[in-house]
Amino acid sequence: MLQAIGLTSIHRRDLPLIHRRDLPPAVDDLTFEARSGSVTALLGAPGSGKTAALRLMLELDSGRGVTYYRGSPLHRIAHPAREVGVLLGDVPGHPARTARGQLRMLCAAAGVSASRAEEMLDVVGLAALGGQRLDMLSLGMDRRLGLASALLGDPQTLILDEPCRGLSPGENSWLYGLLRSRASCGGTVLLTTSDPKEAARLADRVITLDEGRLVADQDAAVFARTRLRPRVAVRTPHAVRLAAAVAREARVAQRSVEVVTEEGGLLSVYGSNCAEIGETAFRHGVLVHRLSDEVGDTGPAVTQAPAPAPVPEAQERPVPAAAERPGPLGPPPPPRPVRSPLRPLRYEIRRLLGVRTAALIAAAALVASLALCVLLARISDTPLPALLAAWPDYLPLPPAAFGAGLVGALSYGEEFRYPALAAARGTVPRRLGLLLAKLTVTAVFALLLAVLVAVADAQALRLVYGTDMTPAPRNWPVLVASWGGLAVGCAWAGLLAAGVFRVTAAGVAAVLAVPVLIAPLVQAALVVPSARSIAGLPGRLRELAWVQLPQQADLWLMVAVRLVAQPFGAALALSLSALICAYLFTGLRRRARW
Repeated sequence: MLQAIGLTSIHRRDLPLIHRRDLPPAVDDLTFEARSGSVTALLGAPGSGKTAALRLMLELDSGRGVTYYRGSPLHRIAHPAREVGVLLGDVPGHPARTARGQLRMLCAAAGVSASRAEEMLDVVGLAALGGQRLDMLSLGMDRRLGLASALLGDPQTLILDEPCRGLSPGENSWLYGLLRSRASCGGTVLLTTSDPKEAARLADRVITLDEGRLVADQDAAVFARTRLRPRVAVRTPHAVRLAAAVAREARVAQRSVEVVTEEGGLLSVYGSNCAEIGETAFRHGVLVHRLSDEVGDTGPAVTQAPAPAPVPEAQERPVPAAAERPGPLGPPPPPRPVRSPLRPLRYEIRRLLGVRTAALIAAAALVASLALCVLLARISDTPLPALLAAWPDYLPLPPAAFGAGLVGALSYGEEFRYPALAAARGTVPRRLGLLLAKLTVTAVFALLLAVLVAVADAQALRLVYGTDMTPAPRNWPVLVASWGGLAVGCAWAGLLAAGVFRVTAAGVAAVLAVPVLIAPLVQAALVVPSARSIAGLPGRLRELAWVQLPQQADLWLMVAVRLVAQPFGAALALSLSALICAYLFTGLRRRARW
């Protein structure tokens, strides 16, 4: 059972104060319940507050009131995807991702087995289209995939926003059967619609909203009897003359007939039938273009909503305490972020490998590195480390480092452009687990790309210029650490900047800003005579350590110190530190604004 109590939206804080005072709330003290084993429809015209009510129920927007799902608010449910399945709008996802890949990625977000994706594809009739790209799916197929996404966790409650919009009659029939089967298994189904006939056909109970307020809470049969009336639809170029003739004959015959003139020469006649209207038009010589029986909507009539029926003893749930029921004038409760994705590392791996973007970037970086490496060795006396990295002086970054930074920027940038978690939370949550997963996956990708480029360049030099071209340098540990640190640092800089500014271009700009802007400033600051030396630093650190470190640790410690002491290393370290602070600050500010 779903219980919504006192839902009231508050105005956005980015609006001017004078506008906040003038605009009424989108949802105003809305209280209703959707019972288990039935389909409930929220009916209202566009702008009546249906979607705003759903977003309040899902804690996506700030406001007053609370919604209980089988006795618990959403932020206290350990696994929300297994309790509530949501479809708000179209399926969010990268257009190049396949339907199967999208569901497998969301399986990791919901914390369920990947085999669940195949089951849901079969349930919604997309088993044969699992390899189809999202941008190739029709509207009906997209809606089926959205329902499959909502059903991944086998939730008790389904919340759907305009699921029938734009569907064909056949798709509507299929959706009706699916929702009925969920309700017959004891589930709770809540959907929104703006079509009264659709609400009467799909739902067991219809809740009517008008300007954010509850105006009627009725059983579907009562709703159809009081709101929907049979009528005769007549289209004629002489609508005024026919309306007067029908009204005059009804008065003479003392019958209750209502004639409503609408736009486009359309008449709606209540209390009559096609035969009588046709005969009247024939007698008065009125040309008729259309004559049909329909079911008309009389508009929302304000009725007293019945009190919620008592829950049977077998289905009783813990009653929330009075302190947990905020009234419409009480302070809005602070929303708590839902833990999603539940398996962040698995989710991030499937997100990265679900499209070919990372593979194409790696291939482009490899080809560019090979070409630059062979060309530099041919035309200039470039040192071996620069040859293996394919890093000429006129490029701010080697191709491999730039490719790693671009993949890092896409890691968060594509999340905000194609938010895979939007069906559950509306935006990508700033979870520490998700950030650590992204940092880990991008670091592994950057290291693999760096190793692949270095090995490929070395083999290309040996093939083209002979074996003497690539002797092993003596300081190879320092070179390996610096090359790997450069690739990983660029990947993390792009990732964090895209996470802060929520756009891929910001991540790319942050990667390029390190060699173009920050490194020259750091180099200018470091070009001063040294007053003191850091000689003996490893020994002093060893004295401070609680555990006995191996002798090899001194070498790697000095390698790290030398890397940071370099202008480029110091610039990259400063950039990463600033981006981490900005990421944490924006996350805390967003929570404070809520």
